[in-house]
Amino acid sequence: MKNNKKEIIIIAIILLVQTIVFVVAGFKKSYLHMDEALSIALTHYDKLYIQDNEDFFNTWHNSEYYKDYMTIDEEEKNDFKPVYENQKNDVHPPLYYLLLRIAENFNIGSFSKWPAIILNIIIYLFTTVFMYLIIKKLLTGFSHYKEKSAILALISGLIMSSINNVIYIRMYALANMCIVITTYLHLRLLDKCEKNNMLLFAIGLIALIGSLTHYYYLIYLAILAIMFVVKYIKDKNYKALGKYICTMILAGIVSVAIFPYSIQHIFFGYRGQGVIDNLIDIPKFIVGIGQYLLVINEYTFNMTLLLLIIFILGIIIYKQSKRIKLIDVNNKYVKYIAIPTFAYFILIAISAPWKDLRYMMPVCNLIFILVLYFLILLLKNITKEKTLNKIILLIFMLMAIMPTVSSYFISLATGKATKIEPQAMYSDKKDIVEMTKNELSALPTLYIMDSGNERFLDDILLFMNIDESYIALDIECSEEKIKEIFLDKDTSNGVIVFINDIQDNEAILNTIKEALNLENVTHLERLNSGKVYLVK
Repeated sequence: MKNNKKEIIIIAIILLVQTIVFVVAGFKKSYLHMDEALSIALTHYDKLYIQDNEDFFNTWHNSEYYKDYMTIDEEEKNDFKPVYENQKNDVHPPLYYLLLRIAENFNIGSFSKWPAIILNIIIYLFTTVFMYLIIKKLLTGFSHYKEKSAILALISGLIMSSINNVIYIRMYALANMCIVITTYLHLRLLDKCEKNNMLLFAIGLIALIGSLTHYYYLIYLAILAIMFVVKYIKDKNYKALGKYICTMILAGIVSVAIFPYSIQHIFFGYRGQGVIDNLIDIPKFIVGIGQYLLVINEYTFNMTLLLLIIFILGIIIYKQSKRIKLIDVNNKYVKYIAIPTFAYFILIAISAPWKDLRYMMPVCNLIFILVLYFLILLLKNITKEKTLNKIILLIFMLMAIMPTVSSYFISLATGKATKIEPQAMYSDKKDIVEMTKNELSALPTLYIMDSGNERFLDDILLFMNIDESYIALDIECSEEKIKEIFLDKDTSNGVIVFINDIQDNEAILNTIKEALNLENVTHLERLNSGKVYLVK
């Protein structure tokens, strides 16, 4: 009883520490990716994109026009229909959007990043608890295994991919939680021979939740399920096999009954077709793996993966030369974590439409733990306990400082200030956000947009701060057109100009200067898909 109380206190401290870190990261988050804006809008707006409005392009709008897309008003707060309808017309299942909508309902009438971040923080509390339980199963038999499990669980929750997962306003934190809980419940199932009906119910429930969160979850689940089917067949445990298969089939039936459009999305939608096309494109295989190894190195191992690989290879060479057994621990759980994780990594690396961290975030915690566990096993029979603990502590310290060290050397090599941090933090965009809230907010703003690279939602946060703006799509940028656009607008203090990529920025800016009798151009910021200037 005393040990259980101590364990609960340790877990509570871990959750408190990680929550503080997540809140600090949330405060530093300064910008939105277009998909984050889309996440928020799809919970309540009557269209997928604000650009779908007939009056969006080539006319003036005030800040309230954009805020309407990003906020829930009093009339909308009880209307949950857009959650389902928008996802029917998009490419994802609706569960995360439903939870996000519930969170957003606590902030009626104004925009804030916090309802979504707080939702993800809560989700990650469950993720970390179940990561602790998984690690504890892996380390059972080690001395002080509970303490080691607690430390590993804490670190896995504080790596850059975890922080990114929490402050990135998408469904990947929930998908991560579902994968982690699914893994733990299956490890529990290995220990159960009979009377596992409640456990199977929990597995089916999480399978349902995962399938309604993100379709990539099904890749992990399918590999794990196949492993259990094979196990039951080899063990000739046909009763357990039947119950397990029935659980999965029932979860699938309920999932499709709730959201039948998933069939269309997976097999006939453009995203599903893209995944299938990528899977059969063999030349992309090696490139995709290499790109994702770089992503994992930066965000899961904080730029230390190469050093860890060299260290591991050194240990292996040493043990081979001394004819020491490589690993002397036989853990029945490891393969049920490693094989689905490895398969997920390979399949996503090949099939993901873009080589972004987000698609790998659902398994980053498991990848981190597997590498550290393998390293501990390699060291276990050649080092004393205290030495092993010191080595692991040094690795954690190295992971803590490597982003700063790497940023410094990259800045020296490129001549540009570089900061390695969670992608979704966007701390480099803080200045432009503050400027549009304050000294630039009253300046009329023109967005010269080429439809070949239209990513307006990447910048909607800025347009919510600006009093008046005009989104000019595919216009002929002549002096006459610029004069027509700014007719009756006060340009004496200058104008703000956004120009998305693949255009002749210098020619456009010169035309604007001539048309409005302005003299100076100041480059303010490089944005995700273009640049923003002050012309005055």
